[in-house]
Formats: sequence, structure tokens, C-alpha cells
Amino acid sequence: MDVTKVQLDEKDIPRQWYNLAADLPHAPLPPLGPDGQPVKPEMLAPVFPMNIIEQEMSTQRWIDIPDEVLKMLYLWRPSPLYRARRLEEYLGTPARIYFKHEGVSPAGSHKPNTAIPQAWYNKQFGIKRLTTETGAGQWGSALAFACALIGLECKVYMVRISFEQKPFRRLMMETWGAKCTPSPSTETAAGRQILKEQPDTPGSLGIAISEAIEAAVSDATGSTRYSLGSVLNHVLLHQTIIGLEAKKQLAKIGEKKVDVVIGCVGGGSNFAGISFPFIADKINGAKIDIIPVEPESCPTLTRGPFSYDHGDVAKMTPLMAMHSLGHRFVPPPIHAGGLRYHGMAPLVSHAVEEGLCTPRAVHQLRCYESAVLFARTEGFIPAPETSHAIACAIDEAKKAKEEGKEKVILFNWSGHGLMDLVGYDKYFQGKLSDYSLPDADLAAGLDAIKHHPKAKIR
Repeated sequence: MDVTKVQLDEKDIPRQWYNLAADLPHAPLPPLGPDGQPVKPEMLAPVFPMNIIEQEMSTQRWIDIPDEVLKMLYLWRPSPLYRARRLEEYLGTPARIYFKHEGVSPAGSHKPNTAIPQAWYNKQFGIKRLTTETGAGQWGSALAFACALIGLECKVYMVRISFEQKPFRRLMMETWGAKCTPSPSTETAAGRQILKEQPDTPGSLGIAISEAIEAAVSDATGSTRYSLGSVLNHVLLHQTIIGLEAKKQLAKIGEKKVDVVIGCVGGGSNFAGISFPFIADKINGAKIDIIPVEPESCPTLTRGPFSYDHGDVAKMTPLMAMHSLGHRFVPPPIHAGGLRYHGMAPLVSHAVEEGLCTPRAVHQLRCYESAVLFARTEGFIPAPETSHAIACAIDEAKKAKEEGKEKVILFNWSGHGLMDLVGYDKYFQGKLSDYSLPDADLAAGLDAIKHHPKAKIR
């Protein structure tokens, strides 16, 4: 019998998260405070609970998943692994294409993998309210869902252009009890300052992060903390359940080797989730091509330097060693809102600097073309973010055909596009266009970090 999807029993769910920081050839560079010195745990305490800070700074290889968290993850995990047989047949490729289907979560993406543990750890610490930002709305939806499940209040600052483009994401958040505000807003000093300078701004994740952090740290009662859906070490840690499950599923059907691992990247969480367990294999000698795929219009990894920079516009976060386009950079309003971020996760950036993965940038029209092909062969309609990984997987499958080689290609299907059909409509009507970031815009963004400390892996 030809296998189309591979399921794991609940008893086979990974019971530990994998921490790549333990195995990198060179130690990760520490975040820096305003004085240029490494950040101490207590400096992060107004923003995150201490149990999350411990994970953020851990270099322990394996970290146990609490039983209470596992019971909530069982709502949809383990997620299925699919063989894209119809896509393979259409392409005429000898490659075997597999995708990990993270769209089966209640929120429709990979984001609840970290939203649930973050909400749970905050509740254990006595926190009553979480603030956050969201781009396309996937993360805001996931945190709203997690807070409803665990019993926390949730406030979401949603990038304005996505707030306008994707009203159903806002309605999902409100259904789960969260309050959603377009960013920049008049609710925070950071938002008011941005609106004063740029009243017509489409917004950015960097701006929304500033608003969400300000809302958390300004709560005089101390009962509010901030929650981030990507970039930080603990977020990437929680997502590794994806790749760990995929390894078990591939082994279950007799696949002994993976040749290519692919994920889209904005902040880095879903890519890290699928790839970090395989990067560990690569560190130990396995020959695997690991490809993070980003938009040509927001080329953080492919054109941004590896430097210390802030994660937000108002510089409320510490300086982090990462690939960046500059914290004041505002990406163009493409429909892949979850990938419109100026920076990249420090651990992903570090892995690129170590030569463990090779980033690639793809144009918007190519992504939609690939998404439509995927929907018409495999049935599932991908999110615009997911389409970047699909485009790359198709390219790699064509390459295998040209080389006449059997290859195993694995990518992360990070979320469905059922809330993103406006983008598909514009694509079908010919209203979308490709956009390469001009050198002048890149230089203007990087001007904000020219005096920041340089990041160099030793």
C-alpha cells in the first residue's frame, strides 16, 4: 500500500524539546543591555516570567515538556506527515516530497506549539494577562486560543496592514476572548510617536512589538507579561516538537535519510521547529541541505548583515546578535504578513553564519504560483507564508529531476490559507506584483544600526 500520510499515536509524542544552543560549534552570542554588557536574567524579569527566562538562557540539550502542557498539545498533536504524491507526479520528479502538516491545530498554524507552553508557564508564575504583537494574525490567534484554554487575558497589537487585509483573523482572536488593536495605535507612547512621524504607515512587527512590550511593562500591578511568537530561543525550543515528530514518522515508513529540509522564515520559529533536530544531525556529519526561505521584499537573511540590533522600533528589547535590516525598517505590505520582520532569530542567524543552512529569497508571484499548484494537486490551500517553503520544495524537486537523483525532501507546511483568500483573489486578478528591496531602502534601514556592536562568531 502506498502511504499518503503517516500518523503517530499520542503515546509517541516527544516528551522533551531539543535545544540547538547545546550543540552549535561555537557558543551563541549573548544579548546585550544598554551598557553593552551581556543581559542578566533579572533584567528580563519585567517582560517575561523567570521560568521562561530560564529556558531562554539555557544551554541544556533536552528540556522536559510538562505533562499539563502535553495534555493540551494532544488536542491536535502529533500532527500528520504527508507524502505529496500528486505533486511529485505532476512534476515528474524522482524525489519523494514530504510535508509536516501544522495547519491541523485549532488556530490553523504551528504557532500554538509555543503559545500553549508560554501561557502555561506564565499562569504558573502567577501572571494574569499577556500582551503580544502579530503580523498576519497567526500568532495572535494562537495566543488568544492558548489564553482561553489556560485562563489568561490576552491583548494583541496587530500590524495595521494585516489588520485591514485579514479581518477574519481579528474575529478569531475575539472569538477566543482576546482584544485586538491595529498597530501603531494611540494606546501607547511608542504608537503615538510613530503615528506622529508617519500617519499613513502600514505598520510593522517591530512597531507592534514596541507597543506590546510597553503595555506589559507599564502595568503597575505587575500582573502582565509579554509573549513573543518567534525569534527568541525559548520560542524556537518549543517548536522543535515538529522536527522531532517528523523524524519518528519518516523512520516509521523506512526513510533512512533526509536530503533537503525546508521552512519559510520571518522571525524563524517554524523553520527552527522543522530544521533544528536535523541541524543536530548535520553537525554530527549528516549530509543535508537545510534551506530557510524568505521574501525578496524582506531579505533579512540573504541581504541583511549579521549584527547586534534591537527586535523592535522603540529599542525596548536588548541588542541581539542576528541578521537584520535595521530595527526602523518597515517592509512593504506583501500578503505574507508573518514574514515581514526586520530581524531573524539569533539561533537561526547563528546557524547560517556557521554554514549549517543556506538561505534563499523568493518573489511573491512565484510563491502564489506554487501555492495554487499545491492546492490543485494536494488539495490543501497554503498560507502565503507557507507558500515560500512550497516554492523552494518545488525547485528542489525539479533539481532532483534534472540530476536524475532520488531525494527525500521535507518541508514544513506551517499553516493554512483559509483566512488569506483576499491575497489569492488579488493574485488571480493580476493585482499583485513582485518587489525587490532597492539598495537605497536597504541602506536607509541599515543606517539605524551602523553604530551598534558588530556580531562575530569566534
